[in-house]
Amino acid sequence: MKYTGKAVIAAIAVVIAIVLYSGLYTLEEGLQAIVVQFGRPVGEPITEAGLHVKLPFVQEVRRFEKRLLVWDGDPNQVPTKGREFIWVDTTARWRIADAKKFLENVASEAGAQSRLNDILDSVVRDQVSSSELVELVRSASWEVPEDEVLKEVPKEREEELKREIARGREQITRTILTEAQKIIPQYGIELVDVRIKRLDYIESVREKVYERMISERKRIAAQFRSEGEGRSAEILGTMEKELRLIRSTAYRRVQEVQGRADAEATRIYGQAYNKDPEFYAFLNTLESYKDNANPNSVLILTTDSDFYQYIKQANPGKARDLSTPVP
Repeated sequence: MKYTGKAVIAAIAVVIAIVLYSGLYTLEEGLQAIVVQFGRPVGEPITEAGLHVKLPFVQEVRRFEKRLLVWDGDPNQVPTKGREFIWVDTTARWRIADAKKFLENVASEAGAQSRLNDILDSVVRDQVSSSELVELVRSASWEVPEDEVLKEVPKEREEELKREIARGREQITRTILTEAQKIIPQYGIELVDVRIKRLDYIESVREKVYERMISERKRIAAQFRSEGEGRSAEILGTMEKELRLIRSTAYRRVQEVQGRADAEATRIYGQAYNKDPEFYAFLNTLESYKDNANPNSVLILTTDSDFYQYIKQANPGKARDLSTPVP
């Protein structure tokens, strides 16, 4: 009997422990909970972290995140207001604002993601379809570049750059957020932010855009080459003109210097020759003898020629004073 009483007490203690364990639960930071009884929520959401009590075996606890959650939509092909087909990839941040309503309407995060897909994709498609492509790409605070930057832009694209837009990308995303926030709260969800991650042309349009970009780059390159060749011709022309001027000036100076030198030499020669004309005549005659000493030519002169006057008058035995005039 003694051992039977201990066993009963031990069994009762185990049952009490199981009941207590089943009736207590802890809630971690960053989570919120809903107590469910027979599949239906009981009471208000529990948002404080710590130890909490529930009915054992009858009730269970469903835990949900209190922190921000991420929604990433699938890229969709959407036409803009100008009928350009583009790929639009969006993302959003959301949280569970009312755990009870969330549990009753979508049950889980997977259900919430599916519902967000339907709502946000629809709103994004509506806003993109009613907006111009330039509004989706450009910010409302975007300023027109300076004139120096616009020099490299084709004329047909310059008007588009200077065009003023009614609303920019930020305003469009804010409109998407506002429209979605009107629908989503009924599911116990708070939509915090929506952003467009990526915009891109579809493949067929992208190829045409690339071809247009290539043709524009080629046209700009051809324009640069043409301007460079024109500038090169201008520089070469200026250089040739300056070179001719330098050569002409140098030639004129050379002629002036040479003329002055020849005049000075003639003056010096004249002064020197005027001191003794007879000696000058004699010296020139000797020079002419040397210049005409050509073995391949024959010079025929008469004996009365003045060409050999100094030879005829030469006296080998007596040296004549060259300063004395010849009779």
